[in-house]
Amino acid sequence: MIEATIVDPRKTTPEEHAEGVRQAQVLFQLNHTMPYTDEYNALVRELFGEGLGDGSWVMPGLTGVCFDKVKIGRNVMIMNNCLMMSRGGITIDDGAMIAANAQLISNNHDLHDRQILICKPVHIGKNAWVGAGATILPGVTVGDNAVVAAGAVVTKDVAPNTIVGGNPAKFIKNVD
Repeated sequence: MIEATIVDPRKTTPEEHAEGVRQAQVLFQLNHTMPYTDEYNALVRELFGEGLGDGSWVMPGLTGVCFDKVKIGRNVMIMNNCLMMSRGGITIDDGAMIAANAQLISNNHDLHDRQILICKPVHIGKNAWVGAGATILPGVTVGDNAVVAAGAVVTKDVAPNTIVGGNPAKFIKNVD
């Protein structure tokens, strides 16, 4: 069982606030820059820093927070309009593919004090494929070579070499 981290944004330090502002401004600039240019690639590197593996691509329309808590492996493809709510951490391993409009959400609000964030990491395994419009919720691991069908809402771990789909996502079949 993954232990949750509790974050109270009301207690953000000036340094944390400044970093959040910096990331928001870089993200805005990234989303308004022509992709496949040196300027675009430099902004992706600035946003993710050392967390971006060689040969990986992040397409525009990216939204989210805490990009310093995202680790992207090598040769990963993240398509347009991906949402990364990354306060709890997001790891995407080598060769994974994240389709358009996918949502990777590693934090949620407390039911009693909605200013409080309950954070659990999201982990996308090697060569996994998250389909268009799928949502991966806090604390979920998508195993190596697994496939999450388009539009699925994943609330529990996905075993390696399996296909899941639906809301909530359920096992469909093994990957041959």
